[in-house]
Amino acid sequence: MAQWWPLLIIGYLSMYLAAAQHHRKALYPSAYRIKRGAYSLVNPTFQHSKEDVDLLFEILLAGMQIQGGEHEMLIADKELASMRSVDKLEVICEDVLPKRLSDIRRLTAELARRQQPLSWQDFERTMLTLVYAAQTLAGVSSQPQREAWTDAVMQLFRAIQKDLRPS
Repeated sequence: MAQWWPLLIIGYLSMYLAAAQHHRKALYPSAYRIKRGAYSLVNPTFQHSKEDVDLLFEILLAGMQIQGGEHEMLIADKELASMRSVDKLEVICEDVLPKRLSDIRRLTAELARRQQPLSWQDFERTMLTLVYAAQTLAGVSSQPQREAWTDAVMQLFRAIQKDLRPS
């Protein structure tokens, strides 16, 4: 009997590690593969203070657009766009956020399965993904695409709403 307990412990530890890895699965894996090569941009986040939150709100109110193509983030207000801190927001919008509907559906499925609250980095990225999806929805004309993007927007909204509810 004494010879089986090491196998039992190894089996338990293997299951524990597999479960822990599943819970740590990155919602935004591209945040760890930034194309620009700067170490400081690995897992980038924009909001680090109340001033950053206010700045993001101001940028969104000024009409920031997250689009596909070569220049994916556009800020109409040139003064806001020229701010040095906006560089990280640009990296997040261009390199981290999912842009394809299939990627956003994968994200919403992962968000629906989550039991624990989002990290502040994932919350920020989910909010920006919601902004992108809503802006994309506004420009879609075909009914099937419109329905698919509407569903994605609603799923992202529900995930954010679920995260904001007190536990």
